[in-house]
Amino acid sequence: MIKERIDALRIEMKKRGIDIYYVPTSDFHETEYVGDFFKARRFITGFTGSAGVAVVTQDMAGLWTDGRYFIQAEKQLSGTPVRLFRMGMEDVPEVTDFIAQKVPHGGIIGFDGRVVNANWAKELEKKTADKAVTFSVEEDLIDLIWKDRPALSSSPVELFSEQYSGCSTQEKLRLIREDMKKEGANAHVLSALDNICWLFNIRGNDVKHFPVVLSYAVITMDRAVLFVNPMSVSKEVEHALLDQGVQIREYDQIFESVKQMLPDSRVLLDSRIVNMRLYRAVEDTAEIIDRPNPEVLHQAIKNPVELENIKKAHVKDGIACTKFMYWLKKNIGNMPITELSAQDYLAELRAQQEGFLDLSFDTISAYGSNAAMMHYSATPESFSELKPEGFLLVDSGGHYLEGSTDITRTFVLGPLTDEQKKMYTTVLRSNMNLANARFLYGCRGMNLDILARGPLWDMGLDYRCGTGHGVGYRLNIHEAPNGFRWKVVPERNDSCVLEEGMVTTDEPGYYEEGGYGIRIENELVCRKGPKTEYGQFMEFETITYCPIDLDGVEERYLTYLDKERINAYHRMVYETLKPYFKGEELEFLKYSTRAI
Repeated sequence: MIKERIDALRIEMKKRGIDIYYVPTSDFHETEYVGDFFKARRFITGFTGSAGVAVVTQDMAGLWTDGRYFIQAEKQLSGTPVRLFRMGMEDVPEVTDFIAQKVPHGGIIGFDGRVVNANWAKELEKKTADKAVTFSVEEDLIDLIWKDRPALSSSPVELFSEQYSGCSTQEKLRLIREDMKKEGANAHVLSALDNICWLFNIRGNDVKHFPVVLSYAVITMDRAVLFVNPMSVSKEVEHALLDQGVQIREYDQIFESVKQMLPDSRVLLDSRIVNMRLYRAVEDTAEIIDRPNPEVLHQAIKNPVELENIKKAHVKDGIACTKFMYWLKKNIGNMPITELSAQDYLAELRAQQEGFLDLSFDTISAYGSNAAMMHYSATPESFSELKPEGFLLVDSGGHYLEGSTDITRTFVLGPLTDEQKKMYTTVLRSNMNLANARFLYGCRGMNLDILARGPLWDMGLDYRCGTGHGVGYRLNIHEAPNGFRWKVVPERNDSCVLEEGMVTTDEPGYYEEGGYGIRIENELVCRKGPKTEYGQFMEFETITYCPIDLDGVEERYLTYLDKERINAYHRMVYETLKPYFKGEELEFLKYSTRAI
């Protein structure tokens, strides 16, 4: 099937004289996860991971993906003509370098200009400048060969009340206009879906598990226009937005409207997000100030209302996850349980919580060697049955009225090897090291990442992903610009100064290919600590309330301080959750949070 699709694409390329065709994992807005309409890279390669790009020539097809997906991609590409390029590994070229090298002099490079950001396109233009290359970007060739392509999503737009947002759209627009003035701009073009939903206090369901709305926005000093499918906007929502100074226009009108609205303007936009076609439409009529969207930082620094709500969501989530842990421990070996039935039961427990809306991402329920694939996904066609031995890794989360959650627990289902206990204990130490950091204001996640990786680095080991990411507020579960990572990754905006109110995950792990995987994840709120003669110290508050499975801990690998940290965390979990449990479940909670 994949070979036939690639052959069909090559026929369309040949008709147009296109030498290389590029297919990213992207929608028109650079959203991390995309709706079914936009899964063109999956269609043409068969690889189902959330990150990766495809390149097709007349004699070669390649997929570039990162370390989270090496194992998965190798399996899914087996038997297809698609070659795997392991990003970040020695001798593996950057995709732009590969394209620049392979395209002939005077050749044509093709892609859909709406799904490629302007910054990437400009970089490719520079790298091919000496080859007199032309770009074919007006057509979506995948659309021509994808006969049963899903329709573009158009879910109803919902209002997100100040009871949860803590700030009106008018106030947010005032803040953004102040930022525009500071940058010398009198207009702002916005295409990032989470930024738009944050700014206008709206939510939707146009991307699975991401409550966003397919939309664009243009902000001037006296106007705010939301470009969205008008069929998605009820009269109530339209009137509420108008009351906040927001006009509605047709989604597809953005390309022509910017030419009419912005002549001779100085336009603030982020070329890493704005697609190539929209960028060129603005460039034709206005001066561009290329900067990160100011919404990103405002959105990441949660206000007091948001923080209180988020903690309420985590209590609900902790109840569900602890009940799941009780069920799993009680029934493993006594009844058939699979990766799928386990994740389905956890979803049922979340759904029982008041104010539950949706999962915040597809659950990862991975047993044994499957957990070595960081973003493994069990399917009805391929899943494992759980046995009373080894580890089950479950990475999951929920959207509630009050906020979103992301938690990973590695559950001990039965006997472990000494090596497994050692690695589990090491990952737990790593998690606690970071959670208990105290640092001077001005530090970034890169300054702190070694606290998590240190215990593994001491053993000559590592994990091929970041240690943590920012968390959206009933929005993207992965949110810029905060994160924990030991080096700058250019395509990831996650190395800002850590500010009070930012929420970041703490999720070190260890993955042994063919063996097992371990990850322990909590969410941390950045808070101000004491201020001394040396400056303002910062610290973290852990807001994930669920026991960490102590059955995998080997105490001889823990210091006195390690034990104190683990015990303090579990005391907090017990005190937070005990009002919601009784009987056997309360006894289980007490046992699971026992002192070591």
